[in-house]
Amino acid sequence: MLIRFAFALSLLSATPALTQATVAPAPAEDVVKVALDTSAGRIVLALDRSHAPVTTANFLKYVDAGRFNGESFYRAMRFGENGGLIQAGITSDARKLYPAIEHEPVSKTGIKHVAGTVSMAAFSPGTAKADFFILTSDAPSFDASFAAFGHVVEGMDVVKAIQAAPASPTKGEGVMKGQMLDPVVKITKASRISE
Repeated sequence: MLIRFAFALSLLSATPALTQATVAPAPAEDVVKVALDTSAGRIVLALDRSHAPVTTANFLKYVDAGRFNGESFYRAMRFGENGGLIQAGITSDARKLYPAIEHEPVSKTGIKHVAGTVSMAAFSPGTAKADFFILTSDAPSFDASFAAFGHVVEGMDVVKAIQAAPASPTKGEGVMKGQMLDPVVKITKASRISE
């Protein structure tokens, strides 16, 4: 079974904070939009390749190769009253994974972990491959460990619906127990879109 990336146990106690200012917007030519068509609806991400070039290039490599197609959002982590995140990635076949990428910390990119941010999931900095998450609330404690590289520009209602979907009380290991969606939400297609 494919080992899934987990968040450090200390991050489970993260509490939502007031919305933080994020980095200045990327120039239009450096924003890449990606549509995630899921069984729950469409989510559109705006990726920031000017501030997070390594992480954005990695994500786009999976998108362009069709490696997210048929995969799923499989985890809903809840913290605070209405906050948390949803996590997706490649769980069907480890051969679809590319090597881990260099960590681009928030101190370098300036992209903070606020509601709507998309960021790479990793066991520790420098281990991110394909798994990613979308926040439904601010998580400033994530800024030290995870690489944010864009934000949702359409479909936050879909993100919140996925987060509210049923989770199995028994599936998952360690800190992920009770957070695994049952059933998962399929990503039917991930693709670049132009305006």
